[in-house]
Amino acid sequence: MRAASIFSILLAAFPFRAVAAASKHETPMLLRDTRKTGAVSSARPKKSASSFIVWRRASAPFALLWYRQPAPLDHWTEALPIGNGRLGAMVFGGTDKERIQLNDSTLWADRLRDRRNPAAGKAVPEIRRLLFAGEVAQAEKLAEQDMLAVPRRLPVYEPLGDLWLTFSHGAPVEEYRRELDLETGVTRVQYVADGVEYTREVFASDPDQVIVIRISANRPASISFSATMTRQQDAATEALSKDTLALASTPERQGSIRFRAELKAVAEGGTVSAAKDTLTVEKADRITLVLAAGTSLDRPNVHADLQAASKPYTELRERAVADHAKYFERAWLQLGSAVDPLASMPTDERLRRAAAGSDDEHLLMLYFQYGRYLLIASSRPDAPLPANLQGIWNESMQPPWGSKFTINVNTEMNYWLAQVAALPEMDEPLYKLLALARPRGEAVAKAYYGARGFVLHHNTDVWGDAVPVDGVPSGIWPMGAAWLSLQLWEHYAFTSDTQYLAARAYPILRAAGQFLLDYLTPDADGHLVTGPSLSPENKYKLPDGSAHSLCMGPTMDIEITRAVFERLIEAQKILRRDGDMSGKLQAALKRLPPFRIGKLGQLQEWQQDYEEAAPGHRHISHLWALYPGDQIDIFRTPDLAKAARVTLERRLANGGGQTGWSRAWVVNYWARFQEGDRAYESLQVLLRQSTFPNLMDSHPAKPTPVFQIDGNFGGAAGMAEMLLQSQNGELRFLPALPHVWPEGSFTGLRARGGWQVDLAWAGGKATAATLRASRNELQRLRPPKDQRIAAITSQGKPVHVTQDEHGCVEFRSQAGTEYSVRFE
Repeated sequence: MRAASIFSILLAAFPFRAVAAASKHETPMLLRDTRKTGAVSSARPKKSASSFIVWRRASAPFALLWYRQPAPLDHWTEALPIGNGRLGAMVFGGTDKERIQLNDSTLWADRLRDRRNPAAGKAVPEIRRLLFAGEVAQAEKLAEQDMLAVPRRLPVYEPLGDLWLTFSHGAPVEEYRRELDLETGVTRVQYVADGVEYTREVFASDPDQVIVIRISANRPASISFSATMTRQQDAATEALSKDTLALASTPERQGSIRFRAELKAVAEGGTVSAAKDTLTVEKADRITLVLAAGTSLDRPNVHADLQAASKPYTELRERAVADHAKYFERAWLQLGSAVDPLASMPTDERLRRAAAGSDDEHLLMLYFQYGRYLLIASSRPDAPLPANLQGIWNESMQPPWGSKFTINVNTEMNYWLAQVAALPEMDEPLYKLLALARPRGEAVAKAYYGARGFVLHHNTDVWGDAVPVDGVPSGIWPMGAAWLSLQLWEHYAFTSDTQYLAARAYPILRAAGQFLLDYLTPDADGHLVTGPSLSPENKYKLPDGSAHSLCMGPTMDIEITRAVFERLIEAQKILRRDGDMSGKLQAALKRLPPFRIGKLGQLQEWQQDYEEAAPGHRHISHLWALYPGDQIDIFRTPDLAKAARVTLERRLANGGGQTGWSRAWVVNYWARFQEGDRAYESLQVLLRQSTFPNLMDSHPAKPTPVFQIDGNFGGAAGMAEMLLQSQNGELRFLPALPHVWPEGSFTGLRARGGWQVDLAWAGGKATAATLRASRNELQRLRPPKDQRIAAITSQGKPVHVTQDEHGCVEFRSQAGTEYSVRFE
């Protein structure tokens, strides 16, 4: 058992009460109960892997989105998402007509092409010469002509189609409820029509690789409806048998990825029939619809496997829920009281209330867990691809920015949450993409830059394309592979898994580092700089007033290069590999340009102290070294931290942080500055201006805002960063706790160094923490501001520690050992 101290403090801090768990198959009647009581406890006793009782909710709103009305059929951003990493669906919850919009993560337009520009190899040295000579306009003109891909655009991610269910109840609907249970991954619709209570559950099963729809009623022979599937183009629907429909690509799609979806109806009572493109169900007691899909991406024959339809519904549900829960239940966050006074308020109403300026710590708890839920649903370990700009959910044949993998921040942000939120397996699809892209990146590195290793520019796709695309202001940025490779290092840093480091992270990291070694070129001062490159999507002004993108050695590039070299050197020491390369990396590190502070006291974005063309630009890329990097640290590099803060404040003062993902990054920046109230303000901005009614992140676009998933992940990661940090060899407790969160706790968060951490606080002060170690090494702990670590014990015995003048404590941990920390 864990030490009693933290358990007693948890009990004292919160009015916990135990609530009996419902049966696995019983439909929770939460909403009707909460309408009466107006408050629901988040507490429920549940055993963790180490047998310590962790108090969780009993079907409370902290892991539940719910609504009093269906999503309008044309309001996609009000539907509720489900997914198994490959198959995804948006469930609208209609009563007369239900729409379930479908996705398969491997369904993309077009095909693999060689988009390399044949003139690039000769153009790059000349572009560098022009940039060093200050002839930027000519350099950009040449890059536009001779570096960009042919054709310039990458293929887009496409929807699979829509499943439509049409009911005829013959009476008005009453007592409507629509919900998504994040703990189970099941979305549910309940309503009463003509005295009959109907329940519809929809979930995506990873074990069985299907989407399941279950419709039931409390009166026999009450379920009648028709079902069909549609797609906007190049598809046709037909009945395969009396109980099965198929939606399949037509010959006009020849040359692109082909697809197929099949839907089978399994009725209990009543009849099922089919004609042309429609299934008809009449007077059933209950019915299960099972949908399978597949594409030709990795197989010549398209196949939709419906074997799961032979399994009982209870088995399908049990398998899916258990598989989802094994990930979701690892971590929990409690803010404030365990009793939610707004439990009877639907999620959309709570969001409007928060947008109007009200605090709602329980809504933020839900937002945090929603981020974890979306990552599980869009990036399972066995998923073929990582989460793209929209995760796996997209309804448009021409989605915003192609719904591709935008790797100058967006795809990386998708995975900031994975390690700290106890979901390390969810970055496995990201490794798969890097492994897929590596051969193509090697070809582009050689053809464009005469370099070894591999390169990716600011976008890639289902085939791992590596060429610069779209246009000079965004496309000529060859740091995508380098940044993504650092995510694999983070997996090792958090898990201490040396086998993963050796087999997965190191080969990718080494290839990215090899490219950078060859790509760097000396400037007039003898520094090694990148280029041609740019500071992502931003522009600077020359003295003549002209605005430009291309440059040599933008600050972000140098920061990423430094991080790759340092991690690679450390990995080579751990694995005892490539000593010769390590020496070259160390020599190159010494020649990288230093950080520069500009005339306004800001951290420079470029090697020259240029005027910014857009002082409020959404990208604040040169603060990468603050977060997710660690080269700028308020304790280790206070002068650089001061300059970084000037940069951040100037960006925000000029209108920056207006997109969801940008504001999410700002949350993390303020957390690293240990400014909890400022981080919280940005969380409120994220809810107020960048969150749809279904809590998905919104991105400003014309004519209407669009969904982009990165802000969800970045915002949730920012909340974790406010409560626990682990950069630069220190475990930092409650580094950015805002005043509006005076009490709370978390369980199961992870930290670099292989730590698993539980912590409770009350009165704005940490009270106790439990740490589980996975390494034998010297550890350093930093207490919250104005607190000290009073004692560390293991199995009830004091642990020998040393303490410095800053209150930081050091001790040598033992792998597999649990430590109790008491704060004063």
